[in-house]
Amino acid sequence: MASRRGPDQQPPGPQRRIMRTQTAGNIGEAMLDSEVVPSSLVEIAPILRVANEVEARNPRVAYLCRFYAFEKAHRLDPTSSGRGVRQFKTALLQRLERENETTLVGKQKSDAREMQNFYRLYYEQYIKKLQSAADKADRAQLTKAYQTAAVLFEVLKAVNLSESVEVSDEILEAHTEVAEKTQIYVPYNILPLDPDSANQAIMKYPEIQASVSALRNIRGLPWPKNHEKKVNEDILDWLQAMFGFQRDNVANQREHLILLLANVHIRQLPKPDQQPKLDDRALTEVMKKLFKNYTKWCKFLGRKRSLWLPTIQQEVQQRKLLYMGLYLLIWGEAANLRFMPECLCYIYHHMAFELYGMLAGNVSPMTGEFIKPAYGGEDEAFLRKVVTPIYETIAKEARRSKGGKYKHSDWRNYDDLNEYFWSVDCFKLGWPMRADADFFSQPPEKLQVDKSEDRKPITGDRWTGKINFVEIRSFWHIFRSFDRMWSFFILCLQAMIIIAWNGNGDLSSISEGDTFKKVLSIFITAAILKLAQAVLDIMLSWKARRMMSYHVKLRYILKAISAAVWVIVMPVTYAYSWKNPPGFAQTIRSWFGNGSSSPSLFILAVFIYLSPNILNVLLFLFPIVRRYLERSNYKIVTLMMWWSQPRLYVGRGMHESSVSLFKYTMFWVLLIVAKLAFSFYIEIKPLVVPTKEIMEVPIHTFKWHEFFPRAKNNIGVVVALWAPIILVYFMDTQIWYAIFSTIFGGIYGAFRRLGEIRTLEMLRSRFQSLPGAFNDRLIPKTEDKPKKKGLKATLSRKFDEIPSNKGKEAARFAQLWNKIITSFREEDLISNRERNLLLVPYWADPDLDLIQWPPFLLASKIPIAVDMAKDCNRKDRELKKKLDADNYMKCAVRECYASCKSIINNLVQGDREKVVINDIFTKVDEHIEKDDLIKELNMSDLPSLYEQFVELIECLSRNNKDEKDRVVIILLNMLEVMTRDIMEDPLPSLLDSNHGGSYGKHEGMTPLDQQYQYFGALNFPVQPETEAWKEKIRRLSLLLTVKESAMDVPSNLEARRRISFFSNSLFMDMPAAPKVRNMLSYSVLTPYYTEAVLFSINALELENEDGVSILFYLQKIFPDEWTNFLERVNSSEEELRGTGELQEELRLWASYRGQTLTKTVRGMMYYRKALELQAFLDMAKDKGYKDVESNIEEDSKNERSLWAQCQAIADMKFTYVVSCQQYGIHKRSGDARAKDILRLMTTYPSLRVAYIDEVEVTSNDKSKKTIQKVYYSVLVKAASPKSIDSSNPVQNLDEVIYKIKLPGPAILGEGKPENQNHAIIFTRGEGLQTIDMNQDNYMEEAFKMRNLLEEFLKTHGVRPPTILGLREHIFTGSVSSLAWFMSNQETSFVTIGQRLLANPLKVRFHYGHPDVFDRLFHLTRGGVSKASKIINLSEDIFAGFNSTLREGNVTHHEYIQVGKGRDVGLNQISMFEAKIANGNGEQTISRDIYRLGHRFDFFRMLSCYFTTTGFYFSTLITVLIVYIFLYGRLYLVLSGLEEGLSNHPAIRDNKPLQVALASQSFVQIGLLMALPMMMEIGLERGFRNALIDFILMQLQLAPVFFTFSLGTRTHYYGRTLLHGGAEYRSTGRGFVVFHAKFADNYRLYSRSHFVKGIELMILLLVYHIFGHSYRGVVAYVFITISIWFMVGTWLFAPFLFNPSGFEWQKILDDWTDWNKWISNRGGIGVLPEKSWESWWDKEHDHLRYSGMRGRITEIVLSVRFFIYQYGLVYHLNITKNTQNFLVYGASWVVILLILFVMKAVSVGRRRFSANFQLVFRMIKGLIFITFIAILITLIAVPGMTFRDIIVCILAFMPTGWGMLLIAQACKPVVVRAGLWSSVKTLARGYEIVMGLLLFIPVAFLAWFPFVSEFQTRMLFNQAFSRGLQISRILGGQRKDRADHTSRNKE
Repeated sequence: MASRRGPDQQPPGPQRRIMRTQTAGNIGEAMLDSEVVPSSLVEIAPILRVANEVEARNPRVAYLCRFYAFEKAHRLDPTSSGRGVRQFKTALLQRLERENETTLVGKQKSDAREMQNFYRLYYEQYIKKLQSAADKADRAQLTKAYQTAAVLFEVLKAVNLSESVEVSDEILEAHTEVAEKTQIYVPYNILPLDPDSANQAIMKYPEIQASVSALRNIRGLPWPKNHEKKVNEDILDWLQAMFGFQRDNVANQREHLILLLANVHIRQLPKPDQQPKLDDRALTEVMKKLFKNYTKWCKFLGRKRSLWLPTIQQEVQQRKLLYMGLYLLIWGEAANLRFMPECLCYIYHHMAFELYGMLAGNVSPMTGEFIKPAYGGEDEAFLRKVVTPIYETIAKEARRSKGGKYKHSDWRNYDDLNEYFWSVDCFKLGWPMRADADFFSQPPEKLQVDKSEDRKPITGDRWTGKINFVEIRSFWHIFRSFDRMWSFFILCLQAMIIIAWNGNGDLSSISEGDTFKKVLSIFITAAILKLAQAVLDIMLSWKARRMMSYHVKLRYILKAISAAVWVIVMPVTYAYSWKNPPGFAQTIRSWFGNGSSSPSLFILAVFIYLSPNILNVLLFLFPIVRRYLERSNYKIVTLMMWWSQPRLYVGRGMHESSVSLFKYTMFWVLLIVAKLAFSFYIEIKPLVVPTKEIMEVPIHTFKWHEFFPRAKNNIGVVVALWAPIILVYFMDTQIWYAIFSTIFGGIYGAFRRLGEIRTLEMLRSRFQSLPGAFNDRLIPKTEDKPKKKGLKATLSRKFDEIPSNKGKEAARFAQLWNKIITSFREEDLISNRERNLLLVPYWADPDLDLIQWPPFLLASKIPIAVDMAKDCNRKDRELKKKLDADNYMKCAVRECYASCKSIINNLVQGDREKVVINDIFTKVDEHIEKDDLIKELNMSDLPSLYEQFVELIECLSRNNKDEKDRVVIILLNMLEVMTRDIMEDPLPSLLDSNHGGSYGKHEGMTPLDQQYQYFGALNFPVQPETEAWKEKIRRLSLLLTVKESAMDVPSNLEARRRISFFSNSLFMDMPAAPKVRNMLSYSVLTPYYTEAVLFSINALELENEDGVSILFYLQKIFPDEWTNFLERVNSSEEELRGTGELQEELRLWASYRGQTLTKTVRGMMYYRKALELQAFLDMAKDKGYKDVESNIEEDSKNERSLWAQCQAIADMKFTYVVSCQQYGIHKRSGDARAKDILRLMTTYPSLRVAYIDEVEVTSNDKSKKTIQKVYYSVLVKAASPKSIDSSNPVQNLDEVIYKIKLPGPAILGEGKPENQNHAIIFTRGEGLQTIDMNQDNYMEEAFKMRNLLEEFLKTHGVRPPTILGLREHIFTGSVSSLAWFMSNQETSFVTIGQRLLANPLKVRFHYGHPDVFDRLFHLTRGGVSKASKIINLSEDIFAGFNSTLREGNVTHHEYIQVGKGRDVGLNQISMFEAKIANGNGEQTISRDIYRLGHRFDFFRMLSCYFTTTGFYFSTLITVLIVYIFLYGRLYLVLSGLEEGLSNHPAIRDNKPLQVALASQSFVQIGLLMALPMMMEIGLERGFRNALIDFILMQLQLAPVFFTFSLGTRTHYYGRTLLHGGAEYRSTGRGFVVFHAKFADNYRLYSRSHFVKGIELMILLLVYHIFGHSYRGVVAYVFITISIWFMVGTWLFAPFLFNPSGFEWQKILDDWTDWNKWISNRGGIGVLPEKSWESWWDKEHDHLRYSGMRGRITEIVLSVRFFIYQYGLVYHLNITKNTQNFLVYGASWVVILLILFVMKAVSVGRRRFSANFQLVFRMIKGLIFITFIAILITLIAVPGMTFRDIIVCILAFMPTGWGMLLIAQACKPVVVRAGLWSSVKTLARGYEIVMGLLLFIPVAFLAWFPFVSEFQTRMLFNQAFSRGLQISRILGGQRKDRADHTSRNKE
């Protein structure tokens, strides 16, 4: 992933230290690289580049350049204070000394003369030559040449100065021109806007010209006095001069605006090539999109917009462009402020007002002069004076967050700072902004200096604090955000219990008066819940009170008061509604006096109470009214809406159309009815009768000291029984959601035509309609046909079939289809043979009037047809029937006959022969027409004709002139077979044409030269042998010779999947394709941090501990692709290491199979290739794309320009930016990744790389050695590679296009969103696809992109989409069984899951990264992700939340897919799950979820809950159910209540409880995940496959994996909500075939799984030893077996899924490693991986920042561990007959004694072990003897048994653990008490015991060799089925390595 490491996690210090060592290490030859230059000397890099460039031509000039660079370096940093400067200068000096000696040899001229001559030569030979050319490539050369010449002149001047030589006039003249041109010819991104580039293809487009000329209209703009005029000045230059924007920012936004306007302009015009004047509609459209948010903001705050337009029509366009230009320039330089869209609105509001003032010529009342901008127009004024102060505030707040560890409520995040601008108070900030404004003020720093952990911040008077919302860690947020849902479920539960409890327990009993009245008591509960909500609101918003508006505070208070009033009114009126009040009502009446009852009063109260809800229901039914009211800014409407929800800038008018509303309401109504019916009839009702009975059983004997012996009705038992059931009641909606989403998702998928083409057989059967589908879907329509609608159109889809190959349609199909097949070949998915079988002819054959199918459909058809004809015995009807049944055979026969005819006609030249051949063909044609071919001709000899024809085709494919005689004989043989054997009637023409024809006339001999040779005149070898001819012969050869059927072509599974999905997608609903020129333009943005770019040869061949290298592994996993690769590069495996070129190919092959940047870039660049081809098909008349591609190098101008046009259009429509955050640092330190990224830029010239450049600038003050860091956002591209002397190898270089200064370090929040944000300014277009570093794309999918973008122009519901969701294909599923589970789980989420979320539920957000954003919508609303530290850990989904809250619309489209990689090993997967669970914990407390929960209507809120945080909360409840159940049982068992009630059915055979725990198991073993998974596999691959997959997954222990994941999710979600501690976990994306050490697994899972597993195990053991109820009952087995399964899984899954987890040697190594780790001392700088102490400290680090609430919760939860001791001490044999409390007291004395002894021994060890060794040993011996003596005494006297010893262990172990947990929570107190070292010792003891508990079973199993084999088979079954010899992989390549070394020796 891209960088997530914020400033706190990875301080810049150490990182740069590495760079210093690298720089120092690079001294010597590597320093020649002009790129490895310290950042403070960055200005000398161009000089060194020139030195490298000219070195081959003139070494002395290169030396002089380097010498000048050295001098300049010294001037730049005289004191060498920059990092790495001293080493660099030294290395350069050493080199100069060497070079001086070598270059002085044979030197004749002085250096000045040398330089002058060289400069003159360079100018005349190179620059002048280039000036005459006028091409895109030459333009890049020229730019580079001018830059080189400028550097050469600089050096020349310095040399002349040192030798006191004048520069000649001729050179000065040349330099003047060069200097002028250097200013004009700057490196450009897409548009070369200099005067000389008007002839470039892209600049000739009228839409570009129109935009450029509109921007250059600067009539009437008041320039500043001292302004120097430039060529082609435009509106943006004026804005720069007035407001002080940076030059590169202006250049960047100029291109951005031109492209934006041009692309919108072209869509407005029916005829594109009209007069180049910018269309006003285009301008208005862009302006509307750009200012929609600003306009809304102004209305919200009741201010007038600063967008005044002039009355004179001519000036309107200019003014609009000024406004748009100003906004884009502000945005382009705003850096981190881009995350605060309303802050930008504030800045823009004031600057636009100043702009208007200047244009209107307003005079300042203060000074009497014309109005000038408040911040002046000098250079960088905007950055310094506007952006930096706000940036500094953000940075200070970020620093206060301590890397996000600190409580969210104590610092302001991006949202808080942005929401400051949602209130009118923001205008108090002023313009120019007041430095003393509240906004900028910070709380005073903490005054305490002591190191205590729990420091309270002292808040300053003027710190504004949180705004609108406070993120506080608490589970209450779940209730607060979704209070309507919880209230609904609680009230339903209450009603159901009342109904079940009263009367006969049937639903019908509700109609009985009393029951109905009791049910009405739910309104009292509702009032109490409302009060709880109101109090929660006040408590959780307390820290935001300073910035809260008076209205909001008033609302909160009034809500609380009114809720409190209802809590009194409801019970009172209820009590008085009864004649004979029950107990509760009676009590109330006794308080208020026993007046007469009045039922109507309660009804009235209920009616008043419900009136707001009734209004809400009405508004719910009419969403259009609700939308209008919420969006309205009228005071009266605002007042009306004020009570229902506080007025907020976002979250207004989000309601969907009535149709959508109906759909998702129906979904939820059905679901809720099913859920409540199930809960009532299966869980609640059956439990009521047993409960009543239990409450009546009197129990007086307890087995422990009972604190509440007089508690009525066995209340403890009732709670223990009901608690799990009630938890299941709240959780099982998630199960019902899984069931319903599976059903509805499946139905929707089927209607969307998913899986219609699942297999190659299905593809073959429908291939005939494929060309029609291609043309219908992927080719722009010339005339619009009306689209069919209705049910029939949905159910069946037909496309026009294409009759013949001659038409344009067939040609287009051929181009597109072949491009896809070629891409398969380039990716090595298919072999050459398969490629030939799949290709369609590029060139339409004029002789064939039929469509030519790919040979794989026609393979073996001809040989079969020949055999059939031979055996038909002239029964033509039978043969015809067979032919009619097989259309492809018919086509093959027709094509072969037509081709044969055309080839023979082409070959035969002699007139006589032509007559004969014509006769034969005419006769055959006649028979075909009459339909009596088989009757009339003798087909039994057809095979011999076929053999001769095959031989002829082979000769033709070789086309060798030596074979001419053979061809003649073949033709004669064919003629003979045809005329003698097949045609029974003699041919008259043949009788006339025997050899010579004169034998009968006389006996004499005719001379040889007069002899007539039959077939003498042949066109052989064939001339001209065109590509079309070769293709024809190749194809015919395939049709004739491929004997076996090509049913398995392509054989590669991935190729099959892709081709099937692509073909299927063409039959799905998608918008029609526009022409490329009219499509929406878009960009792709990929954030990259430090992941692998391209595998190096060393990395590929490096073997792990098992002797397995990545390369070997890949060869085994992709054997067919490896074979195809070797065939493509045409070499053997040994030869691959031979040449550099083949090594590069090998690196690429491997990298394309990993998760590397290279793979992603290749995939995304398919978009460009697709656009070039589509643009070509749009423009070309009849030329083949292949012609154009092959003619690029030739100078046929027409073709060249067509190709240039295709590229120009692709440039206009598509940009790809990779944001390589660290590229600058990598480049300067000579990192291989920088070279690989540069290689990518060179391979794909249109690829752009953005990075953050850190440059050290030395202070001008010479006395101080201060270095300042300056940061830039930089965009680079590959520089033109040609050098002066093209015969020399050149250094690939990049060149800077834009370099925009930033106010400081860019990474203040989460790394990835910050990385995206800095690069987003370099993207272009109207769509923006965000792509992650682990994604891939495919050629065939790229063709559909223009269709997809059209979705932005359609309305989906009430508004057009703002995010288009795409489906993903997980490509890592084949690596191991875990990867397969993960990929199935992920696939079901990105398909069936998101399909349902988007429609009908309307709550799809943004989950990952193939989604396409409406770029203008999002760039004006905070970007494509949120970046606040930790709270926005799952940054992606917040983009979806933000989009929805700001009235966006997120859709999901399944006709296009993007590849995605996922984690493949258990540890990686667990870290990923942990990160997602952390992220969900943070979402739960975020303002976005709170707002969505409150602003959605009820049903959409349910969808939102169950598909975001609710899923994780339900998971948590699932685990909680097990705990509650077991602790309930523990209470029953230990207290003796269970024994007292043992014969009671509620205890013995409790059906509802069994159902409840079955529901829990349903979630636990992953069936929740499996249902949608099976449905999706069934839809797309058939239900039989789904069933097989399901069974296979069970066999490969998928339930173990899902149960384990459950633990991961629960632990991290719960811990994040309680204590925080969320962090970005980089999972790595390697190939996991390595063994994880035991200590690694222990560290990773100790707290999340092992501790919890052992706790559950102890609970089960205690229950097993003392329980009575379920003995011998099947229910016991069922209820506890799933919990035992959970325990086993949580304890042993990491070892089960660990490669080589049961190999004896590995086990021994792991044990040694574990011992070393557990005994190592910790300390400062010791990593957690190295020492247990360091790890232990880190493991409870989150408690330091948790705050008092979190610690108290932790202590309360820890109390549960003391129950064991309390209960179990009364169950010992010794204490059987007493329940005295003193027994418990005595048990504590024992514990304290044990602790005292441990402490004494550890103190003794420290004090005595050195000097009094013997004494210490004696003491230890005494202690041991005493312990044994006590044990023997206890066994002998009171009769202690072995069971008692076990019970003691079970009693005291949890107590010690509980004490440990409490000590950790109270660490400051414990440290002050001096007990921390004892706590640490105790903790280490526990860890050792836990380690042994886990290790012994694993080691025991490792004794048996078959366990290891079974594990390997289970883990890698997927790979086995693909021919992976995993035993070899994991056993190592012993033989291979031996062979390799022996070869090396040879």
